[in-house]
Amino acid sequence: MCSFRKLIISTLISVYVLILAGGIVRSTGSGMGCPDWPKCFGQWVPPTSVTELPDNYKETYSEYRHRKNERFAKYLTAFGFSDTAHKILNDESIKEEDDFNPVKTWIEYLNRVVGVIIGFLIFIVFVYSLRYRKTKKNLTMIAFLSLVLVGFQGWIGSFVVSTNLTPWTVTVHMFLAMVIVALLVYLGHAAREPRISNSTPSPIVGIKILLVFCVVSLLTQILFGTQVREGIDRVASTISARENWISALGIEFIIHRSFSWAVLVLHAILILKLWKMSQVNRFALTVILLILGTILTGAGMAWFAVPAFLQPIHLLLATITFGVQFLLVLKVNSKQSSMLMK
Repeated sequence: MCSFRKLIISTLISVYVLILAGGIVRSTGSGMGCPDWPKCFGQWVPPTSVTELPDNYKETYSEYRHRKNERFAKYLTAFGFSDTAHKILNDESIKEEDDFNPVKTWIEYLNRVVGVIIGFLIFIVFVYSLRYRKTKKNLTMIAFLSLVLVGFQGWIGSFVVSTNLTPWTVTVHMFLAMVIVALLVYLGHAAREPRISNSTPSPIVGIKILLVFCVVSLLTQILFGTQVREGIDRVASTISARENWISALGIEFIIHRSFSWAVLVLHAILILKLWKMSQVNRFALTVILLILGTILTGAGMAWFAVPAFLQPIHLLLATITFGVQFLLVLKVNSKQSSMLMK
């Protein structure tokens, strides 16, 4: 079981590396560095010079993406999203092809390589979990669900590219990554079977409710953050000077900035309540430090004209916070269960 848990932790770390890589892709504007998927400009190893591409490569890949979007539109229509499908097919900006940039191409390509590695790792996690299919069926089921979700994530990723980074597809792609994080955290926790001391009585039910509020508040804040990111993408397309981006944002930035105080206050209350719980207080401290780091990097983007290096760090800290939060929920739940069995 120990080796299985180490494999899960390695896979979880790899997912966070992918989230960081995705943030770098986003902050450097490299999302369309490869206009096709899973290959890059029709090659498994992408080109390094525009001379390696045909003269009409823009028209070729614009048409390639449009054909793919036609299939995507059929899926959306089948699920009742006909208006969204119509917008994708009739938005001329989606068909625009960027000029070839070797740096952006390789940034996006390396991001995809990390994604492929994670796919293999999660497949290995599933295969390894099969040895516990009789004794701990939940491990095998969650590992299988993770594998399916990673496959679905890759499928959605192909449409993120074909729709020229349509904001809502990027948001769905990111939240699927967070679900995968939660599943891996659960697997790591279940594989370890932690034993938490019950020597100090605690108001477990009240803490669980507060934890749920904290998780919901963080997810809500991340959702607000995606709205800000979409706003930045919008203003960046018309305003080249980074120092003017924040002032050009609308109400979404004010909401995101203001709600951060609610997130901070909720987590400060959580820390006070969890501090006396043995083997849990260090996780509580980790959460508040991560929250502070996330807020400070967000403030840094507002104060210093959205520096590109802070964007992926801000995203990474928020998603790590979610993972630690979810682990806290599992630990508190385990503590309650052990108390009830006494």
